[in-house]
Amino acid sequence: MPRGLGLVLDEDRGALPYTLVHGEALVACAAWALGEAGIDLVDASVPWSGLVESGGDLVLHDALCPTAPPAFLAACLDRARETGHVVVGVRPVTDTVKVVADGVVGPTLDRDGLLAIASPLVLPAAVLASLAQRPSPDLARAVGDLAAAGHRVETVEAPPEGRRVASAEDVRLLEALTRPLR
Repeated sequence: MPRGLGLVLDEDRGALPYTLVHGEALVACAAWALGEAGIDLVDASVPWSGLVESGGDLVLHDALCPTAPPAFLAACLDRARETGHVVVGVRPVTDTVKVVADGVVGPTLDRDGLLAIASPLVLPAAVLASLAQRPSPDLARAVGDLAAAGHRVETVEAPPEGRRVASAEDVRLLEALTRPLR
């Protein structure tokens, strides 16, 4: 089986992808995870047409999910190849989510029906070939666009260390979560 292609997404994420976790930039950790998963890293400057013409599967890995385990990334790629469906890593929602309408806070949503998009987003070769342009770098938007275009999207629960960070405080929490045991 050919190795998949992988892009690390860092655009529209401010400076956070360059924050350090365990002494390395988040974006570097995400790139290394792709390599350790057996996925060939592709430079973001490669044109979309070049990716499509490769005939390969594409793994989009969010730099803000830097410690997603390589085995998880590889398993998502394998699942997409097995089913031919788009596969996306998700985490359960643990925050309280309220409905707001016309500036008024309403009822609480049931968290059991909610998922937080994490990483990766895997596009099997056939799906990749059907897309006229690169998906949005916002993985939640990309998933919505793919589903709206009729592509079946499967979710796979990411492990806790695959969580997405949104702040420097989140990075400190992730560092504590992924600190190697001595």
